[in-house]
Amino acid sequence: MKQLIFFLFLSCGSLIAQKSDQQINWLSWEQLESALAKKPKKTLIFFYADWCAYCKKIDRVVFTKPEVIKKINQDFYAVRMNAETTDTISFDGTLFTNPLAKTQRNAVHQLAALLGSRENYAFSLPVTLFFDEQFKVKSRVFEYYTSEELLKYLNQ
Repeated sequence: MKQLIFFLFLSCGSLIAQKSDQQINWLSWEQLESALAKKPKKTLIFFYADWCAYCKKIDRVVFTKPEVIKKINQDFYAVRMNAETTDTISFDGTLFTNPLAKTQRNAVHQLAALLGSRENYAFSLPVTLFFDEQFKVKSRVFEYYTSEELLKYLNQ
């Protein structure tokens, strides 16, 4: 009986370890700020919304590929943020909110608008940003991409 319990314990532990290797280690903004202060590293930021079909497809098809998960977890800090959240976010000594959320449908959070907007275009999803170790923007992608395309961005 003890051997059976020990075997089940080891099996469950192994499954939990496997599960954590099968998903991206998404951080909150606060966790990102702390991690960058301790150890600078490249950063990937993914802005999405619940209604965005391409965002859902990236989550379902691209962010589940083992090679993508491995590359991001190994070489990047990753943040995934709903661009319409009403949360107050503290980052780099500034508080960011979504003040229009109470009066406007699909209002974009200040932090998403600041980082994910582009000149002469309305904010549109999906938005994926790539930062270098000094948290300077390397590239921005404003459309759906395959896992192969994402790996090219990650390897730049």
